[in-house]
Amino acid sequence: MTKPITRKLRCAIYTRKSNEAGLEQEFNSLHAQREACEAYIASQKSEGWVLVRDQYDDGGISGGTLERPGLKRLMQDVEDGLVDVVVVYKIDRLSRSLADFAKLVEVFDQHGVTFVSVTQQFNTTTSMGRLTLNILLSFAQFEREVTAERIRDKVAASRKKGMWMGGVPPYGYRVENRKLVVDDEAAEHVRWIFTRFLEIGSGTELAREVAKRGIRTPRGNRIDKKYLYRMLNNRAYIGEAVHKGESYPGEHDAIIDREAWERIHAILQESPCKRAARTRADTPALLKGLLFGPDGAAFSPTHTRKGGRLYRYYVSQTVLKHGAGSCPIGRLPAGEIEAAVIDQLRAVFRQPEIVAGTWKAARTYADGITEADARAALQQLDPLWDELFPAEQARIVGLAIERVDIAVDSIDVRLRMDGLSGLALEMQTGGMGAAA
Repeated sequence: MTKPITRKLRCAIYTRKSNEAGLEQEFNSLHAQREACEAYIASQKSEGWVLVRDQYDDGGISGGTLERPGLKRLMQDVEDGLVDVVVVYKIDRLSRSLADFAKLVEVFDQHGVTFVSVTQQFNTTTSMGRLTLNILLSFAQFEREVTAERIRDKVAASRKKGMWMGGVPPYGYRVENRKLVVDDEAAEHVRWIFTRFLEIGSGTELAREVAKRGIRTPRGNRIDKKYLYRMLNNRAYIGEAVHKGESYPGEHDAIIDREAWERIHAILQESPCKRAARTRADTPALLKGLLFGPDGAAFSPTHTRKGGRLYRYYVSQTVLKHGAGSCPIGRLPAGEIEAAVIDQLRAVFRQPEIVAGTWKAARTYADGITEADARAALQQLDPLWDELFPAEQARIVGLAIERVDIAVDSIDVRLRMDGLSGLALEMQTGGMGAAA
């Protein structure tokens, strides 16, 4: 009598571990799972079970997601018809989500693949096997949800005690022994940012000044307006720990005092449009009363708004009186013309003839000043310029510049030597008001 031919069943073993602890060991949990599955497959040799060579392992990945490299390769091989039986140590190694598991079993059924658990023997081709499997999987999901609740409760209790529970520490702090510790150098930047916002009330302007000072995130990224507003709203800086909108006294030290915090948040409660309008009012046009066109007419500062953005200009009085086309230069972007004039002014501070003229003018007010003193004083203005308040910049421009004449292809800056000498004396005595 001829012995019946046994059909070969290609068996793929899938293993998973939720965290990476112990994976570096020579024999870890994944190896133990695979060893048990291989032994079970060997015991079914008489049924035609054979082990496929490919390994499908996911170490350090939760069973609550299907986004697992090893699982994706397994499912691709199932769809390609390369697997007949999927073998796991326990059903929750494949998935802890009932909905996800149902999707996997549906794919198995479509391709005639059987699912087997070594410690919980099931045949998913029968209705009773499906029922039992779903019951056990429901308990696995319940266990996962209870564990997640337990972790959330632990985090909430720890936050209420003011403990640091991990994550990226706020700028100005570092983590030591699982606690937040003030980083003195970065904390000084934080104090300057909060103080400066109190003075100007504008996140946009503050972002520009932060960039000029070269302050960057701990990872070296640029600090933008969005990052600054997150800092200004982070209660960690007043020594508090926050959990789900509730604040509790923290274990760490505060960087910002509560009075400054309250004043800043009074500003933040204002409409951004109102704050922007106030910032514009507090920032005078640098060349107001100093700028003249080719026909000798003065230029007046003005602004317009398009698409929520503010655009500043200087407009010729001739154009305002007689309309467009009455002057070869009708209007100029304020930022460009101011930058061009300031560049010339800063270059002037280094010219020998200007230094000599400033020194001669300054001697009428202070006999003891030398040419070297005048040169050193003027040279200090160049690196200091970006640190000055806008109002202080406007005052210096008014002192140093008598008139700015613009033509189609040139800019002529006329200086006031008596104003420069006054500036030199101020610099020598340390009387300049800086922004920091």
